[in-house]
Amino acid sequence: MTDRHTPRHSLCGCHAHDAPADMGRRRLMAGAAGAAAAGTAALAAAQAGAATPEARALYADPSEPALPGVDMKIEPGRTALVVVDPQVDFLDESGVAWGVVGESVTEQGVTDNLERLFIAAKAAAMPVVISPHYYYPQDHRWQFEGALERVMHGIGMFDRAGPLSLEGFEGSGADWMPQYRKYIEDGETIVCSPHKVYGPEQNDLVLQLRKIGIDKVILAGMSANLCVESHLRALLETGFEVAVVRDATAGAKVPEGDGYMAALVNFRMIANALWWTDDAVERIGGAA
Repeated sequence: MTDRHTPRHSLCGCHAHDAPADMGRRRLMAGAAGAAAAGTAALAAAQAGAATPEARALYADPSEPALPGVDMKIEPGRTALVVVDPQVDFLDESGVAWGVVGESVTEQGVTDNLERLFIAAKAAAMPVVISPHYYYPQDHRWQFEGALERVMHGIGMFDRAGPLSLEGFEGSGADWMPQYRKYIEDGETIVCSPHKVYGPEQNDLVLQLRKIGIDKVILAGMSANLCVESHLRALLETGFEVAVVRDATAGAKVPEGDGYMAALVNFRMIANALWWTDDAVERIGGAA
C-alpha cells in the first residue's frame, strides 16, 4: 500500500488527475495544525461529549420554524443504530481529512458522542450496523470522479491493500477509531461491505437491515453533507424511517462552504427526526 503521507499519483496514468489530486491534498492538509489547535481549545471550553455552546448557537434551529414538527419512536426489534465511516481519517487529528473536518468534529463533540451512542445501543441490545468507506487499488483506476472523489483518491483516504487482505489496515486511516474497536469488534456488530462514493447503494447495508427485521434507523457518523446525508436519502427512498443524531456528525469547512450547515438544512427538511445525542441516548435507554 502506498504511504498515505506521501503524494499519490493517479494509477490510470492520466496527468490530468495528478494536479487536482495534489491540489486536493494541499487543501485538506493546509491549516490542519490550526484546525487541531482551535478544536482542542473549543473542546476544553465545553464538556466532553457535547456540542460547544458556540456551536449550539451557530447551528440553532429557527425560533419560528415553518415546517411541521415530526418525530420517530424507537421500537425494540425494529430499530438499529447505523454508524457511517467511524474511521481514523475523519475523526482523529492524524487523519488526512482533519484539516477541513476537525473544527466541525470538535465543535459538535462527534468523537465522544459516537461512543455514547455505541454504549447506549449495546446496553439496550439494539443492533449496531457499520457502513464503512474503503478504497482498494482497483478504485484508483476509475476514469472519472467528482471533485471530492478526486481529492480522496489523491490523498489516499481510506486506502486498503485489497478486499481480501487486512495488510496495513490496523492503525491506518481506514481503521476504526481505537476507542470504538471494542464495540465494533464484539462479535455482534454488523460491518457492511464498503460504500465507495457517498451512499449505500453499492454495499449491503439495506440487505443487512432488512434481513434482521429493521425498518427504523438512528443515523450518525461522517460526514454530514456527504456520506451521512446520502445514507439518509437512500434509506428513506427504500422505506426506512430515519432519525439523524445532529451532534454525532460533522462536515468540512472549506471556501466553498460549511458542509455541516448544508447538511443540517436538509436534515430538517427530510429526516423523520433530528435529535441531539443526549436525547438519542435517553430514548434508546427508555425503549430497552
